Amino acid sequence: MRFSSHLTGNLRLPVKVTGREDFPWEEPYVLGGWSRTEYARLKKDNPSFTDSFELLELLPSAENDDVQAKIKRTSDRKVFTIGLSWLQAEDESSKEFTLLDDYGMWHANY
Repeated sequence: MRFSSHLTGNLRLPVKVTGREDFPWEEPYVLGGWSRTEYARLKKDNPSFTDSFELLELLPSAENDDVQAKIKRTSDRKVFTIGLSWLQAEDESSKEFTLLDDYGMWHANY
């Protein structure tokens, strides 16, 4: 994928990132109606859009063609893999923010 090559050549890793919106597993908890206690428990073992991470590595695309991101949560150093389109750089004035934002928009629309 051409965008993946562009990202690999231009992102300076590691990048501090967070979720751009609630991750797929979180949606029923964030939208309401599901147990807040269960949500708090699950957040200990799953990445949350409210967490802060370091983007460590870009991995090959998954079935949905989203570039996969290897991330490490800063609070407990747990490592996860998630679609890159779910992430945004924490520093909104950085080149990385623009690259990840452009990728997220591209992925959502193409």
